Amino acid sequence: MTPEKEVVLTKEGLAKLELELETLKTVKRREVAERIKQAIEFGDISENSEYEDAKNEQAFIEGRILTLEKMLRNAKLIEHTENDSNEVHLGVKVSLKDMENGDELEYILVGSAEADPMNNRISYESPVGKAILGKKEGDIVEVNVPAGKLKYKILAVS
Repeated sequence: MTPEKEVVLTKEGLAKLELELETLKTVKRREVAERIKQAIEFGDISENSEYEDAKNEQAFIEGRILTLEKMLRNAKLIEHTENDSNEVHLGVKVSLKDMENGDELEYILVGSAEADPMNNRISYESPVGKAILGKKEGDIVEVNVPAGKLKYKILAVS
């Protein structure tokens, strides 16, 4: 048996997963059980789409509960420490300048379970995350992407 992968989380990410798990176990399970009960009351379940939909949702919820429990079991909390060296590490906010077009970007570096690029939360395992991890303010990094190389200057680490 292979060891389970460590899941790196911020305090906010841990709280979000714990809340999702609690909601699935207490609210969603009850809701889907009620839907299944109602669908069975309609009679013949062999051609009952409501029953099929409810059973599929139940399977999804149970699968997500197992996934979340495993993630929480293997969670490693990112401790926020004073960043005297202005070095990029998990949990920090990083301001970057695209050296090609001058755009400024801001990201929070998180574990892959919390990554949400649409909300400026990137994984330390992503191409940009790997490139900036361990670097300092003023450093210029190159990021290999399918379209070529991108260059960023680290403007600030907070």
